Amino acid sequence: MDAGSVTSCSSATKSSSSRRQFLHRKTSQENLDRFIPNRSAMDFDYANYMLTYKGKENPIAGTSPSKEAYRKQLAESLNMNRTRILAFRNKPPTPKEAAQSDWSSIQQAKPTKARRYIPQTSERTLDAPDIQDDYYLNLLDWGSANVLAIALGHTVYLWDAADGNTSELVTVDDDEGPVTSVKWAPDGRHISVGLNSSDVQLWDSTSNKLLRTLRGCHQSRVGSMDWNSHTLTTGGMDGQIVNNDVRIRSHIVETYSGHHQEVCGLKWSTSGQQLASGGNDNLLHIWDRSAASINSPTRWLHRMEDHTAAVKALAWCPFQGNLLASGGGGGDKCIKFWNTHTGACLNSVDTGSQVCALLWNQNERELLSSHGFSQNQLTLWKYPSMVKMAELTGHTSRVLYMAQSPDGCTVASAAGDETLRFWNVFGSLEVAAKATRKAVPEPFAHVSRIR
Repeated sequence: MDAGSVTSCSSATKSSSSRRQFLHRKTSQENLDRFIPNRSAMDFDYANYMLTYKGKENPIAGTSPSKEAYRKQLAESLNMNRTRILAFRNKPPTPKEAAQSDWSSIQQAKPTKARRYIPQTSERTLDAPDIQDDYYLNLLDWGSANVLAIALGHTVYLWDAADGNTSELVTVDDDEGPVTSVKWAPDGRHISVGLNSSDVQLWDSTSNKLLRTLRGCHQSRVGSMDWNSHTLTTGGMDGQIVNNDVRIRSHIVETYSGHHQEVCGLKWSTSGQQLASGGNDNLLHIWDRSAASINSPTRWLHRMEDHTAAVKALAWCPFQGNLLASGGGGGDKCIKFWNTHTGACLNSVDTGSQVCALLWNQNERELLSSHGFSQNQLTLWKYPSMVKMAELTGHTSRVLYMAQSPDGCTVASAAGDETLRFWNVFGSLEVAAKATRKAVPEPFAHVSRIR
């Protein structure tokens, strides 16, 4: 290509670019309303004078002095000593002012998100006689089939949230009981029952049939459990954590050793790759089943020693897979947040009282904690600022147990005061209203005692 061609092409490019820029500028202003002058503000007599006589600095030859004097007097009387022919009542808006006005209208028209109403009192309060006032046990769980299980002394009761019916699942013998933990399997049909005798029973809740008893897992009571698909993980007072494959006869497939006192908290992550365990030895462990742990599958990945009291309350974050919240007992009173990939403590908040249980809101970035002395309250926190959004009171003893409905809106809490309370604390107004109708139906109001 010769030099002339290059120059011509460059000029064409520049010209095309200029046209594009101009069109862009025009497009940015073409949505502005055009300004229409107000004709009532115009003085047509003055306009005629200005067009006819203005600009003639010297009088026309032959004009008599008397006519010139008349012209000047007329100009003064009609206020014609002005320079503009067209007059406007208001100053036309500049493009910038018009754009700002349009943006303000858009902002005002944009709907604002309604603030969620959080009831300060429980929807229902029910008797829960003989529930054990023991910080290290886990006696309440809400299954995926919308059935709540609660252990009262030697008996496990089931409450069907769909119809409000209460039934007895099992009453164990004195040499086996009391019941020390309950946990629904993911299918919402099968449930595990941990006993003071160190045995674990597996039940079919639909047929009310005992399927099998797991023996030899522990040397003393089983206070904590959690499911990971077909694997039931149990934690005992002996400090051992055992993975049981319930499909096979020799059910013990792995044993995790890291705690030297009772294991009171167990939670598998949503992915099923990491297990968090808390104990009365003030320790928090993260166990990992991924490829990185194949060489030593029964050794902890991280050991956290930051808590200064027993660690029972554990909750994996639903919107960030490697985020874990943990709560310490009466000598610690803190909620701590962990990156379980690195083992780093991200934040620690002193709640001022014993932390008994933790639950994440599935719909919003919020965390609910239950506490002991002195208020025995449930506290709703905004995450990650950890600003208190609400404090729910009503229990007169420490709130040891919490469970969340399958839809994520309703929370059940049980305390040492032998009461079970339902709170509509999570979800939007619409979701919470729906959860009230579904999870806590009116027939339940006629049941004064669970058993």
